[in-house]
Amino acid sequence: MRIDSHLHLWSPARGDYGWLTPDLPICREITLDEARRTATGIDAVILVQAAPTEAETRFLLDIAARAGGFVRAVVGWTDLAADDAPARIAALAGDPRLAGLRPMLQDIADPDWILRPEIEPALAAMERAGLVLDLLVRPAHLPRCGELARRHPGLAMVLDHAAKPAIAEHGHAAWAEALRRLAADTAIACKLSGLITEAAPGAGFDALAPYVRTVFDAFGADRILWGSDWPVLTLAASYDAWRGAAEALTGVMAPDAVDAVFGGNAARIYRG
Repeated sequence: MRIDSHLHLWSPARGDYGWLTPDLPICREITLDEARRTATGIDAVILVQAAPTEAETRFLLDIAARAGGFVRAVVGWTDLAADDAPARIAALAGDPRLAGLRPMLQDIADPDWILRPEIEPALAAMERAGLVLDLLVRPAHLPRCGELARRHPGLAMVLDHAAKPAIAEHGHAAWAEALRRLAADTAIACKLSGLITEAAPGAGFDALAPYVRTVFDAFGADRILWGSDWPVLTLAASYDAWRGAAEALTGVMAPDAVDAVFGGNAARIYRG
């Protein structure tokens, strides 16, 4: 089974995508039908939030309910710092299609926010509900992710976009060291996604090879999930081009790993 572990759908008219400005070519309606036409050869997708609102989470869950199995699960959002966060999490988790939550940590000024004491009840509630914590972070957050995993060993966590290394600035060394340490010290999994949009414009997929190698060396094929990050992906490449490049790179790194990376791991981790 082929699963895209990271795909977005949105409707700008809903008004809660603050980052999705009109100058971006992806600032338009992105529908399930378009995703089906684009993701040829993909059996199912994981929809991931793109707005920090429960309204968008409900919007995605409604799409999932009508998707006929094409949407395997949803990674949504709720305010983990709210006093009633545990109750909100329990209510959202009542929908079996909700598999995880994603605070948009890269947009929060305090890099230690996820470690604050007031977040602890929400994280405990996520663990009780069997939800995955998606970590939308940058390299500076990697040590914090390690501390978070040590505090919550029973909470499944997935690192989005390999923590967005600064590929355009050739920021490999420090990122790689922190990533390897995180992988060695925790059970966190990592998405092979979102890399081409961190590279310099026109750089091509060859620029990603050392970063992909580091991800495979650090996490091993049983903790890597391929994702498209579509339609953000289209700012730098097409869906088919990234999928083909990722399959080729995976085959070089771990020839027997394609089934796990391109579906098996996502099926296991996201309420498999």
